Amino acid sequence: MRQLTPDLSARLLLTLTPWRNAPTWRIAFSGGLDSTVLLHLLAQLAKSQALPELQAIHVHHGLQAAADAWPQHCQAVCDGLGVPLAVMRVQVQAGASLERAAREARYAAFAQVIQVDEVLLTAQHRDDQAETLMFRLLRGAGVRGLSAMPAHRALGPGHLVRPLLDVSRAELEAYACEHQLRWVEDPSNGDQQFSRNYLRQQVFPVLSRRWPQAAATLARSAGHLREAQGLLDELAQMDLAQAATAHEFAWLGHPSLDLAALAGLSAARQRNALGHWLATLTRLPDTDHWSGWDSLRDAAADARPIWRLADGEVHRANGRVWWLSGDRLPALTGTVPWPDPATELALPGNGRLSLVGEPPHGLLSVRYRQGGEVMQLPGRGHRDLKRLLNERQVPWFARGRLPLLYCDEQLIAVANLPGLDVSAQANLVLRWQPVINDQGLS
Repeated sequence: MRQLTPDLSARLLLTLTPWRNAPTWRIAFSGGLDSTVLLHLLAQLAKSQALPELQAIHVHHGLQAAADAWPQHCQAVCDGLGVPLAVMRVQVQAGASLERAAREARYAAFAQVIQVDEVLLTAQHRDDQAETLMFRLLRGAGVRGLSAMPAHRALGPGHLVRPLLDVSRAELEAYACEHQLRWVEDPSNGDQQFSRNYLRQQVFPVLSRRWPQAAATLARSAGHLREAQGLLDELAQMDLAQAATAHEFAWLGHPSLDLAALAGLSAARQRNALGHWLATLTRLPDTDHWSGWDSLRDAAADARPIWRLADGEVHRANGRVWWLSGDRLPALTGTVPWPDPATELALPGNGRLSLVGEPPHGLLSVRYRQGGEVMQLPGRGHRDLKRLLNERQVPWFARGRLPLLYCDEQLIAVANLPGLDVSAQANLVLRWQPVINDQGLS
């Protein structure tokens, strides 16, 4: 029998060269064929190579009775190889796609345990890559989706690496037989109601009989598409650099882009740039839902269009497009007392306030705009707050969260707005630090 071990081990070691300095390699270990081979390969390499510490992680989804025995099997395998094992139990949220829900729960668990610069190794192989491309083709995915699975990407503070994407399922099976490995068989792998199982059992055998290299060819196409997506990402970064202009309301903390810079691009480049921008903020819209961008872009100048997406909203104001999400969307109401103006005031869900200078005598409190407010300005007398906000072109979506400082029942200052953030009756300036939008880290 031809010896596969040296060749496969050498290929794996070469693929993992960039990650040799990681503090730990964590192996996603389901107990199935693919991850069993990966774990065995790494454990054998560790005997002759200076590798990072190896640790295995088994995620128990609790979706079927047969899976209850898998943690024990995984523990026995890891004990035999001298690799520590952590078992994590997750709750899979009900949804239209059980496969997707289980995958999201699994990777959320991985992200919880991965530490800075650590590497999570998963065992997806070339046939998985081909199936992913075919599946996404049938769903009408774009270039990003058709890039299939990347060889590596960020995962929490660490990295996710797929070192077997150039290895076929047949090679893994041959290795497992050669080394007499034992693995578990997931009963759901035979259920053809799952799209991947149908492709694997019904579609790819037919393709392979006609084109024996079908899986390898499709995986190669996914590589070409990843390269094309890389070029699109570079173009998006160039376009976004032109649209990320300075503006006077940057202190609001909302991600925003210059509308004119975007509108001057072709329609395809607009979608490419916005898709790149939104990818760190929300789940991207499908093809039909992109019409919301067209409506927002082309709305009348005095309109207040909103493009609602899965995890937030895109607003248009002051010649810019703005991203708003979470608890920063609704306007606020109520009164927040400020008994000690010498200290910062924490505003529930709305950042912090501070006073610079001497506070006036009287009961200080913070309120939010309800309509009809009047403010006295030096040399101008009493002025309607709405008109003052219009003069300063405060984005309309921010007005309902802008802190208003009252002394007793009189409005004396509006945070962060030059000329309005000072009191006519006292030597003070009102400074507001809104909640910083950190969703871009998602």
